[in-house]
Amino acid sequence: MSRKCFITGRKAGSGHNVSHANNRTKRTWGVNVQKVRILVNGKPKRVYVSTRALKSGKVVRV
Repeated sequence: MSRKCFITGRKAGSGHNVSHANNRTKRTWGVNVQKVRILVNGKPKRVYVSTRALKSGKVVRV
């Protein structure tokens, strides 16, 4: 299962590490997702939700 938010769809971003000599290598920034139980279609389901969605109140834990 990918590390992707079930509610907002947030997923890892990509970019470069840049050294002092301006050498560039690929890297990714992960998403802070937590496995939580929420109501999906009236039934509790365990899904990955980003902490931003949890803090903003878009999701209510069961």
